[in-house]
Amino acid sequence: MKFSIHDIIGNVGVAIIIVTYMLLQLRKIKSESLFYSILNLAGSLMIIYSLFNAFNMPAFLIEFFWAIISVFGIVNFFRLRHQQNEKG
Repeated sequence: MKFSIHDIIGNVGVAIIIVTYMLLQLRKIKSESLFYSILNLAGSLMIIYSLFNAFNMPAFLIEFFWAIISVFGIVNFFRLRHQQNEKG
């Protein structure tokens, strides 16, 4: 089996998501942290990139929504941080 750059990037994205989930379960990171959302976004975007080489609609949909939810987490992190700074 020959790996293209798309395959390598996609596999790295899968590894990022798996390691991130493992860190969450081991309580090494918190789901509310910026780092958690950034890692999930990076992993999902890397998998989406790999799908440009061999498109798969179900895989694209799960990663697309994974990315959207991760962006929501990033925005929420900064929104909450801003609210805390205003309070004091």
